[in-house]
Amino acid sequence: MSPTLVRRCRTPLALGIACVLAMPWAAQAQTAASAGGASAREQQLEQRVDQLEQELAQLKAMIQAQKQQAASAPAPAAPAQNVAAAPAAAKPVFTTAPGVSVALHGFVSATAFSQTKSFVYGNGTNAEYPVSGSKGSLSGVDVRNTRFWLDFSGAKLTGDWIGGGRIEMDFFGGFNGTGPYSQQQPTPRLRQAYMDLSNPDTGSTIRIGQQWELLFPLDNVPASLAHIAFPLGFGSGMVGWRFPGVVWMQDLNHGSDGTKWRLDLGAFEGSWDGPDGAATNTNYLTAGNAGFRPQLEARLHAQGKDWLAYVVAHYSEVDLRGVNGEAPTPVQSSVKSVGYELGGQWKPGPWVFRANAYTGKGLGEVFGDLSQFGDIKDTGGYLQAGYSFTPNWSLNALYATSKLNRNDVVRWMGNGASGKLRSRQAGLNLDYAAGSYELGVEWLYGWLDSTTDGTNTRTTSGNQVSVSALYHF
Repeated sequence: MSPTLVRRCRTPLALGIACVLAMPWAAQAQTAASAGGASAREQQLEQRVDQLEQELAQLKAMIQAQKQQAASAPAPAAPAQNVAAAPAAAKPVFTTAPGVSVALHGFVSATAFSQTKSFVYGNGTNAEYPVSGSKGSLSGVDVRNTRFWLDFSGAKLTGDWIGGGRIEMDFFGGFNGTGPYSQQQPTPRLRQAYMDLSNPDTGSTIRIGQQWELLFPLDNVPASLAHIAFPLGFGSGMVGWRFPGVVWMQDLNHGSDGTKWRLDLGAFEGSWDGPDGAATNTNYLTAGNAGFRPQLEARLHAQGKDWLAYVVAHYSEVDLRGVNGEAPTPVQSSVKSVGYELGGQWKPGPWVFRANAYTGKGLGEVFGDLSQFGDIKDTGGYLQAGYSFTPNWSLNALYATSKLNRNDVVRWMGNGASGKLRSRQAGLNLDYAAGSYELGVEWLYGWLDSTTDGTNTRTTSGNQVSVSALYHF
């Protein structure tokens, strides 16, 4: 019974009980002629009064208990508290079209940092190696790693084929203007937008849309809470980028036990800086798109219980004369972009080892050649070793490097190259993970060899120290 209902019933019930209690006094006023019968009735009335008094006492006790329960009941939790207390496995899921489910995933990230130099790709969580000749220190708080995505699944195509897809965004799209308040208003950025067509009977998947190309080691990225969108070693030991394209993924021993083998074949949109400066990249007027020459890649992937390995090949041809065929080409009229990659991961007990190595030329379109564009040879890679002290605490150490052919860089200086010769990067991070939360402290040290005249070499080094917090949902 609710407290409101008890209060509504209390007054009529009390009046009724009072009337009943008054009945014995009315009985005593009757005539002596009915004394014998009255005595019997009085006994009955007394018994009834006793019963009613007991029920009244029970009613009072119930009302008092209702008051105490209402006073001690906790206030409703705020929505954010409910979300934080929910099990990590309980993901928000809703439906759109019949049979199609949509799941919302992501994480909230915040990183406080301090660094001694300006870094390439940006300062804060997209810092990789120092800008040549830069001076001065800076610090700040970066939330641009914050990311969310929608996963779609369940759509039927035809026969045994089913559909799905993903839309993924973070906040590395820049800042909202250049004023004093723009830093606190980062712009959303589309990372991935693709659809999947899968056949579970044959182990085949076709992925169409913007996605990571095959050179990027998506399942072998170095561990870091500060460098997520721009991982440790990115552009300085790790290459690859996201492009619109189509990939066919085929399980080679589908349904069998043991090592899982998969072959991936992909074709992606072309990319280049220019050909006549970055301004001509507007509306696809780049050398990478001239003549409809896509990037072609193949990857063989193998995975066991506690290890994985992969080998990748990349090829594209770039027409430096541009779409209209009239852009000046002071070095050569075309570049063949060729790359090879080998990597893997091993998890013996509490240890985890990640390694990746690549070599090639003309890799500026995939963040190789230290993001310089030309017929430049590049060799690089990274190695990270991690150890988990407990289920919550882990320590990771990394070294990454990218070394370019000096003669190639000098030959292309001013025509796509800026004189960067070699980068090296060392990183150390200590992480704590509990449920949906992660906390981490990280140190990054990078140094860059560069030249401005083709003869002399200058080395620039810099440090970054960061503290990060992450919440998965």
